[in-house]
Amino acid sequence: MEVNEKCDVFSFGVLTLEIIMGKHSEDLISSLSSPTITIGDLLLKDVLDQRLSLPTNEVAGEVLSIAKIAIACLHTIPQSRPTMQQVSQELSTRKPHLPNTLHTITFGEVVDLRVSTV
Repeated sequence: MEVNEKCDVFSFGVLTLEIIMGKHSEDLISSLSSPTITIGDLLLKDVLDQRLSLPTNEVAGEVLSIAKIAIACLHTIPQSRPTMQQVSQELSTRKPHLPNTLHTITFGEVVDLRVSTV
């Protein structure tokens, strides 16, 4: 593996997922990179830290945005990952309202939305 700034981006994605999940994200990250395992139907709310109540309104939008950024940072092809400058810009940009509630957004939708996010 070549050590470069894209490794830092990947590490940021791992750390971010661990924060929103409240636990180690190794299984989820392995699932993202495996073509044989499908996690698309898994609800985002089931990935979030279960010790906390599910966020609503503006906070839910922020959580969705952060999850999309984290997933983009974990892209299996390093050149397809955003730069940290892009991540920083995305984090500081005002987000639109949620298209759905966190109760209905699947992890597959978060992964699909990563392309348009960063």
